[in-house]
Amino acid sequence: MTIRQEDPVKMDALDPANGLNMPEMADMTFAADFLIRVKEGVRSTAAALTEAASPDVRALLRAQLHQGLALHQELTELMMRKKWFHPYELSEQYQLDRLSADHTVAIAKQKLFPDDTRRQGLFDRTPDEGLEGSRA
Repeated sequence: MTIRQEDPVKMDALDPANGLNMPEMADMTFAADFLIRVKEGVRSTAAALTEAASPDVRALLRAQLHQGLALHQELTELMMRKKWFHPYELSEQYQLDRLSADHTVAIAKQKLFPDDTRRQGLFDRTPDEGLEGSRA
């Protein structure tokens, strides 16, 4: 069977070949999602810091902001080292984003459920068969 280069995922969802590279793709997706959440946390903490009136609260938020920035840097460096994120190579990042989008579209197009979802004919008898009178 020949796999065309432009088809990132074959249409058979149950084919084990579709699982190739899935752990790496999942890791990349989880890391990107985590990076987005860390950025949101940094933004929210910075906004809260500008609104805080108490010196103790400001000190606490400042410490959390520094921790968030350190986590962002660590995660960004990990993603760059793994080649999951290319902040300085926009053409490479575009290709990676395009590949991810193509995979997403291909997975969305997979036929996961049969067209006919009626259960008639799947059982050897109807549920009430064998019950008589008022019990049926």
